[in-house]
Amino acid sequence: MSCGPLPGDGGTGIKPAATGQQEVEFWTMQLKPQFTDYFNNLITSFEAENPNIKVRWVDVAWSAMESKILAAVSAQTAPDVVNLNPNFASLLAGRNAWMYLDSKVPDNVRQQYLPNIWKANTFNGQSFGIPWYLTTRITIYNTELFKKAGISKPPATYAELAQVAKQIKEKTGKYAFFVTFVPEDSGEVLESLVQMGVKLVDDQGKAAFNTPQGKAAFQYWVNLYKQKLIPQEALTQGHRRAIELYQAGETALLSSGPQFFKTIAQNAPTIAQVSVPAPEITGPTGKKNVAVMNLTIPKGTNRPDDALKFALFVTNSANQLAFAKAANVLPSNQQALKDSYFQTQPANATAVDKARAISANQLKNAEVLVPAMKDSNQLQKIIYDNLQAAMLDEKPVDQAVADAAQSWNRLRG
Repeated sequence: MSCGPLPGDGGTGIKPAATGQQEVEFWTMQLKPQFTDYFNNLITSFEAENPNIKVRWVDVAWSAMESKILAAVSAQTAPDVVNLNPNFASLLAGRNAWMYLDSKVPDNVRQQYLPNIWKANTFNGQSFGIPWYLTTRITIYNTELFKKAGISKPPATYAELAQVAKQIKEKTGKYAFFVTFVPEDSGEVLESLVQMGVKLVDDQGKAAFNTPQGKAAFQYWVNLYKQKLIPQEALTQGHRRAIELYQAGETALLSSGPQFFKTIAQNAPTIAQVSVPAPEITGPTGKKNVAVMNLTIPKGTNRPDDALKFALFVTNSANQLAFAKAANVLPSNQQALKDSYFQTQPANATAVDKARAISANQLKNAEVLVPAMKDSNQLQKIIYDNLQAAMLDEKPVDQAVADAAQSWNRLRG
């Protein structure tokens, strides 16, 4: 799961022509109006410490950010600091759009961030982004459906998930879970391949998944689909459908972030009452997924030092901790993560408290499972298209894997 939008309506903004005023323009993704007070206070504090710098905050709707930042970079009207995720930022890194940070951020500052998360913000060995907030995927499960199916604990691995899916279908007539194979939607299935031990690409960027592990992972998903253990609309409906089905009591598991407990409580209070968090399902590698939000600085900024100073201020220990508490996310700053808020649970811990502790605990094994690379969205499309073909009996699994590898290698030249 990529780090999805937090509730908010998102404004828009166009960067004005440069003036003599020392202004840093800062774009976030869909954080208004829920966090308006947080950011206004943050900016006020920064400006008090740096009286020569003014910050102009622009919030952009999640769905509009990609087109807006592409247009702004092309027109050389990009903001000075922009909030993106590494996957999309890496597409622009391939166009040399960002200021590289290795010579700009001292080692002692860089070491304040989780090393595996800093690494996620690199492209061709160069750092292009400063880590900000994180989410790790957890499993939310319906204890009532599990009880009806005679299952005492949630699955921890994909192998266990297949057994649970069969038992829930037989005993309750419902599905264990929903996952999407729509190429433009969630990357969860692509990430599952990595968790199952599949290497997606080699050091030259060529396909590395036409292997016994790759074929086994394809076969796993094809079997579940053909045995009707996942809803057949998995080929046409996106991750939103997973949330709808879980809230309707039609599935027993939801793979999502801890913040979704509040959504379920609002939309389906009776389901929320029987929902409990568990760690993310993984494969034999034990790898867990983390979704990362970062701050990048466009190469064309005329305020590089001020922009970097502000980006480091937003992501320092105190400010990351405050935002993580406000937004129910995780910090990428190591000191902030050590706070008792993430490490201990109150005696009357709610599902949200438990989910937060599980999520934070997973960070030690968490990584961005699909590394930042050129055309990563095309890799997902090629793999999902061939998985769908195998599911629909249009080609055998071995051919689907081989065709996917050939298509990717052709794309990469």
